Amino acid sequence: MSELIVVAWRTIFLYLLILFIFRIMGKREVGELSLMDLVIFVMIAEVASFAIDNPQRQLFESILPMILLLLIQLGTSYWSLKSKKIRDLIDGDPSVIIRNGEIIESEMRKQRYNLDDLFQQLREQQIGSIQDVSYAFLEPSGNLSVFKNDGDHPVLPLIVDGDVQESHLDLIQQDKEWLLDELKKIHIYDPRTVFYCSYEREKLYVQMREKFKSS
Repeated sequence: MSELIVVAWRTIFLYLLILFIFRIMGKREVGELSLMDLVIFVMIAEVASFAIDNPQRQLFESILPMILLLLIQLGTSYWSLKSKKIRDLIDGDPSVIIRNGEIIESEMRKQRYNLDDLFQQLREQQIGSIQDVSYAFLEPSGNLSVFKNDGDHPVLPLIVDGDVQESHLDLIQQDKEWLLDELKKIHIYDPRTVFYCSYEREKLYVQMREKFKSS
């Protein structure tokens, strides 16, 4: 009976602890979990199950790994906010699967993404023909973002946190020199001062970093 009480107590305690940890880790939909989030969640669940299955084990021995996993996740989240390169390393970058009605076979092979998956996700978005698609991006979460020819074009970030996104420049058939020349026209001489720059409706939209807005 005493062992059952210990198991019940640990179950309730660990349930509340995991809720607290996930709350600190921030809000994100299950379908939007990054690879790092998924690994952390699975490991925390495994550690909690070991603590419940083995009542003789000290509870602190199970809580310590969970706290360490939380600190790892908070640390990676902090550095991800500071660096686009770290975000890409942890979460990955969207991949262009369809461009101007043409499926990019090499990118599908690279992402191990097959035609059945592609057609299923297109059907789920009521897309009847590949020819109707201007761009389709396979997001790091596995979702497919589709833009039709008769709709708005996708927002392409050309600068994120001061880093020039040369892969997106390739999509609009431009290069870094073109971007720097366009920025000079609006008196911006260093892309590192730019918080966000996108290419929307064939125009640049620029937002400066807060510390450079007044200059």
